Amino acid sequence: MTPEYIGLADYIVLGVYFLVLVAIGLYCARLNKRQEDYFMGGRGFGKLMQTFAAFGAGTGPQDPIITGSGTFTKGMNGMWGVMYWLFVTPFYWITGVWYRRMRHLTLGDWYVERYESKKLGGAYAIFGVVFFMIYGSMFFSAIAKTAAPMIGEHVTLFGSEIELQYVLVPAVGIIVLLYGMLGGLTAAYFTDLIQGICVIILSCMLIPLGLNALNGDTRLNPDGDGSFSVMHEQLPESFFDLMGGAGADFSLAYLIAIVFSNLFGIVVQPHFIATGGGSAKTENDARIGLVVGNFLKRFCTLGWVLTGLIAATLYADIPDLIKDPDQAWGYTSMQLLGPGLRGLMLACLLAALMSSVDAYMIVGSGLVVRNLYVPFLNPNASEKNCLLTGKITGTIIVSGSIMFSLLIFDMIQQLTITFWFTLVFAAPFWIGMYWRRATTKAAWITVAYCLLFFTMIPYFGPMIVPSWRTNDSFLQASPMTHTVSREVLNKVSIRKHLALQLEAWQEKTVELAGKDRADIEKAAHERLKPEFINKERTQIKVPNEAGTDLMVLEVGKNKINVSTPREFETNDDGTPKLYTGGQAIFWDRIVPVDSSIKPIVVNTVTEGDKTVTTYGYPQSTEMQGAGNFKLNLAFFLPLGVDIAGQSKANRNALELVPKIIMPFLVMIVASLITSVTGARNSEEALNRYYAKMKTKVLPDPVADQAKLEAVYSGEKKPDRVKLFPNSQLEIQKPTKADIVGFTVSVLTCFAIIGLAFAIAGLGE
Repeated sequence: MTPEYIGLADYIVLGVYFLVLVAIGLYCARLNKRQEDYFMGGRGFGKLMQTFAAFGAGTGPQDPIITGSGTFTKGMNGMWGVMYWLFVTPFYWITGVWYRRMRHLTLGDWYVERYESKKLGGAYAIFGVVFFMIYGSMFFSAIAKTAAPMIGEHVTLFGSEIELQYVLVPAVGIIVLLYGMLGGLTAAYFTDLIQGICVIILSCMLIPLGLNALNGDTRLNPDGDGSFSVMHEQLPESFFDLMGGAGADFSLAYLIAIVFSNLFGIVVQPHFIATGGGSAKTENDARIGLVVGNFLKRFCTLGWVLTGLIAATLYADIPDLIKDPDQAWGYTSMQLLGPGLRGLMLACLLAALMSSVDAYMIVGSGLVVRNLYVPFLNPNASEKNCLLTGKITGTIIVSGSIMFSLLIFDMIQQLTITFWFTLVFAAPFWIGMYWRRATTKAAWITVAYCLLFFTMIPYFGPMIVPSWRTNDSFLQASPMTHTVSREVLNKVSIRKHLALQLEAWQEKTVELAGKDRADIEKAAHERLKPEFINKERTQIKVPNEAGTDLMVLEVGKNKINVSTPREFETNDDGTPKLYTGGQAIFWDRIVPVDSSIKPIVVNTVTEGDKTVTTYGYPQSTEMQGAGNFKLNLAFFLPLGVDIAGQSKANRNALELVPKIIMPFLVMIVASLITSVTGARNSEEALNRYYAKMKTKVLPDPVADQAKLEAVYSGEKKPDRVKLFPNSQLEIQKPTKADIVGFTVSVLTCFAIIGLAFAIAGLGE
């Protein structure tokens, strides 16, 4: 992964790509005369543009990286790091129509209309801007981490060596601002189209190139077998297990919880009103574009998985990838693609960032203009003032994303910060969409509940009530164990073992080179050089455990020790090292009040080739919780649930359950109480809103408005009817198109999973 892989041809491609983006912005700038033009592209996009808008906004640079990394280390189970969105996709067939029928420019406008509250719309706007800043920062961090192995971790600027992220992140941000501010949503959608086509082509291109490399590798494939047969021969069978396998992170319960969390939360992500269908010409364009665009990503994910398997086979013995598998996608691209195409791949990853961030910037600026600037600062603002304010606000949003990226520069931490955000406004949206009795006060109560229980109490609660940290009920933790297994070598593990042994030997060589009068030591070291000795039987020579002589290891015959890290070990700054078990249940971690006390061996059990050592602190040790309090897990204490006995994945699922269910219960109960006390929304406003949501959109804005006025006045009936006519529920009776489209989408989900199983079975 050396910087010289990126050559002049690649930089030329990058330069041309960026110039094309700026030119698109300049071209589209002439189209922006009104807010609707800038924030919604004039609602003139058909199926093609909506498809790639959904694909582009939903595909960030981290997606192929996460998929490639997960597959490289865990096999096909790694696809669930991205693929869990698959089961949400059929519901897009229904939600895509909502955003078009709203006929709004922002989701903040929806909260204003449904709950008759400018303040609630303003609160949502603040939420949206903060969400975009933090969520966008994750994309900036992802592209900097991805580009590092392709460009280099440092660049020289004005004679000084600077870390890559401090140059690349602001540079990409400036380009986003240039074409986004000029061209608005239209420019963003053209970028999505270009980026989407390129990502699909290049993702597909890596597969035949990788398979061809496997065919031609005489070391891995001396008999000229098929590429898929080589993968099955080299990789352990667990790599082809979709739901299990080595290091699987997802249980069925956790997968179901994630699906529901994403389903309820995705609909209130602020950009969804645009990319989710609100910018389309017609309702069919909206729903077809949203569903097809997301299914395209799911098919691309299978391509990324296959590329990850190819990389795991070809490059299993690259030490840098063994230590940092996040670089697998970039390394594979550099090895398999030729000059120019490498630059295009990097440009596509950059465009994947920009196609998301530019949409966030434009939608976020729309929130500020529509739900903060006009209602509270300048009610008589002209179209020109609104557009100018939107462009200024867009600059602030992108600058905020850059700032968060450079300050945090940790994708996992950034993603964790945003995880609960969407659920804050989810219950008021879903309940308000379907139930007439949902009230404004109940919406405020629900938002306050979410803020308190998702973030304020977990963070500030232990500061206000320090006794929580030492409460025995909250000091549960799974056992601290260290497992050492002797596993039979397979072809991949023996290559990894040889690569790491050879790297250690080379480091020792460099160390000895600086010593004087060390000829005897150098000679002894030279005799211990690891080497590959027999490709037919796959044998290697490596130093023995004592480091005094070479020993021969053979695939399928010899065993090596494979150990899990000791989960209670910490880094110098006190943060825990990565571990596979031993997690604190209600805290980030549990530590002794006296930090000088260390764990001791409690028990050691050996069964066959597996030795499990259990550790614990002396019985008199006073323990305390550290970090944030996991309040939502505490809901299960009165129910007698054995939380500590659950797997890590199932505990994650349990923690999500209250975050999903409780806001809906709070919203329903609060609506019932407040509606009885006279806080119900006006019947006139509710009638107009639900009538609009039952009236199909006409492509011509003038004709559409005339149709709406006729419905409002009672001259015409809405196109849709209620499923439960004499109730307060506003669930529409499904049409044939609804049923057929949803059914086809569900079948497509099963087809994609079936294709994944088919890929796993190739070459067996």
